[in-house]
Amino acid sequence: MKPGMSLMRHYLQFKDLRAEEYAYLFDRAASIKRRFKNYERYQPLQDRTLAMIFEKASTRTRVSFEAGMYQMGGSVVHLTTGDSQLGRAEPIEDSARVISRMVDLVMIRTYEQSKIERFAAHSRVPVINGLTNEYHPCQILADLFTFLEARGMDRRGAIDLDALKGRVVAWVGDGNNMANTWLQAAEILGFTVHVSTPSGYEIDPAVAGVKDAGCYRVFQDPHEACAGADLVTTDVWTSMGYEAENEARKAAFANWCVDSAMMARAKPDALFMHCLPAHRGEEVTAEVIDGPQSAVWDEAENRMHVQKALMEYLLLGRIG
Repeated sequence: MKPGMSLMRHYLQFKDLRAEEYAYLFDRAASIKRRFKNYERYQPLQDRTLAMIFEKASTRTRVSFEAGMYQMGGSVVHLTTGDSQLGRAEPIEDSARVISRMVDLVMIRTYEQSKIERFAAHSRVPVINGLTNEYHPCQILADLFTFLEARGMDRRGAIDLDALKGRVVAWVGDGNNMANTWLQAAEILGFTVHVSTPSGYEIDPAVAGVKDAGCYRVFQDPHEACAGADLVTTDVWTSMGYEAENEARKAAFANWCVDSAMMARAKPDALFMHCLPAHRGEEVTAEVIDGPQSAVWDEAENRMHVQKALMEYLLLGRIG
């Protein structure tokens, strides 16, 4: 831990933070976003450096973290397995010991969750999960913030976390890292996830890391899962690392394409979200993702704003 820092925190799964901390983060993200939209200079992370480590390819994760850190006054070091010792013989533990002596914060986008956990266990600085096979907490952080912006403002124009309580999120597709993270969020924040996956691609509550079976319901029929939903969301059928299964997955997921019929089963004001990149005509139709209920572009932008709030919190603690 560096001099002057409070108790160090990592963000490796959504459940690493409590509901009250999420209320704070969403409030900070809204404030930081307003400053950004008004072209107000806000650089609390001057002289701080973020190391971004990529074993998986990235567009939104790289741009949102890199742009966000620069906007907050900091600097960024970009590492891949091809241009560092990470992809060679050096143990992850040794890389963590060295890198964390030279930077203030580390974001890792990798395969197995165990890799990021091993790195964090030997890091002197906070570590953020930019995506693993098991979890994608920063994406769900952005998704929830986007939903609250649209459906969770109180009379004062502030974000009300309680607006999530009792809501229904329909997850249509693979029981993957996104689905796992949605379940964690539901357990912490008091909403319910309706999960519909093809046979053989179900969620595993043990991997998801949830103890409350009441935070989700499983449906064989994706149309039934969407019934009464406040938010319908999905992901690509074949995530990175599973490309060899692509043709088999296309066949298995054929009936799990989010279309206008599924959206019609949801509430009239339901939103649609997708973490992107999207394959129109596979997991979602163009009519839905490009339609009036789609929030995907706000959702993508909000990755940057919530991550700025997260980095500020991990490095500086609560502001004000």
